[in-house]
Amino acid sequence: MLKGTMIDGFISMWPREVCDIRPQGTKRLFIRDFPELKKPGVYVLYREDQPYYIGQAEVLRRRLHAHANQTTDRYYNFWNLFSAFTVRNKKYLAEVETILIAAMPTANSATPRMRKIPMPETVTSQIRRLRKHQADPLTLKEFAALMKISRGIQRATAKKKKKRKR
Repeated sequence: MLKGTMIDGFISMWPREVCDIRPQGTKRLFIRDFPELKKPGVYVLYREDQPYYIGQAEVLRRRLHAHANQTTDRYYNFWNLFSAFTVRNKKYLAEVETILIAAMPTANSATPRMRKIPMPETVTSQIRRLRKHQADPLTLKEFAALMKISRGIQRATAKKKKKRKR
């Protein structure tokens, strides 16, 4: 862990089945005793490799277990992988969750709880013009007409150069 950071560590793309595994010879679930999952944190539930839901929990294992095993949980049927970010202090939970929601669009369309900074209209209009040009390229007929004009300009330029040399 780096000193002064909000995030202690992360778990990346673990399968949902982790929530049901019991180590050999024990009755306790793996996630119950895994130290990192006893911490507060922010988690991402994935459907295949697409973010589906982002949430926060004061104890990650409890929340993940509920999502995986309570059939009444609204996300029960919709995810198969998860990632989690352990947070040093509970006061950072909402901030980390908000950053992830803003950075990773999810299927459940969560809205970040922060001010959205709009793109300036001048940039937006330039992007629209660029995209219109990309979506509406020249037709073969228009291209041929431009080539004809270009050749005419080249001929006229060549004639002027010949006259200057004389």
